[in-house]
Amino acid sequence: MKSVFKEILSTSLYLLCVLVLTFLVIKYVGQRTEVNGASMEPTLHNGDNLIVDKISYRFKEPERFDIIVFPFEYEEETYFIKRIIGMPGEEVMIDEDGVIYINGKELHESYGKEVIEDAGLAAETIALGEDEYFVMGDNRNNSTDSRSELVGNLHRDDIIGRAWVRIY
Repeated sequence: MKSVFKEILSTSLYLLCVLVLTFLVIKYVGQRTEVNGASMEPTLHNGDNLIVDKISYRFKEPERFDIIVFPFEYEEETYFIKRIIGMPGEEVMIDEDGVIYINGKELHESYGKEVIEDAGLAAETIALGEDEYFVMGDNRNNSTDSRSELVGNLHRDDIIGRAWVRIY
C-alpha cells in the first residue's frame, strides 16, 4: 500500500514539474503563433506557424528589420506581426512616391512587396521617442501598421518578442 502511494506521489510531482516548466517556457522563452492575414507577404503567409522568441529582447534591443510580435490594443487576444522600420530617436517619413526616409536619408530595403500607395501618418515626418519603434508589414498596401492611428508608434514595452523560426 505504501509503494502505491509513493508511486502516485512521484507521478504527481513529475506531472506538476512538467506543467510548471511548460508554463515558464511559454511565458518567458518562446511560444508558437500562427500568421493570420496577408500583411507580411511575401515573407510570411496566412496560416504560417512561427516560434516567437520572447527571451532575446531581455538581453539586447530590437534591431531594424526584425520581425516582431505585439498585441493589438483594440482587440483582446489579437497580436500583430510586423517589421521594424524606424528605431528610437529617429525621424520617419514616406514621400508621395512611396519612398521611406529615416532622418532624411532614403532607407534601402527589399522587404516591401510593392510601392507604398498610402503613407498614412508618415506623409508628415514622425519623430520617434526614446522607446518608440515604427513598424510596417511587408505587404505595404495591405497592412495596418504604424502608418495608421490604430497602431501608431510602438513602445518598447509592447513588444512580446521576435519571430524566430517558421515551422510547418
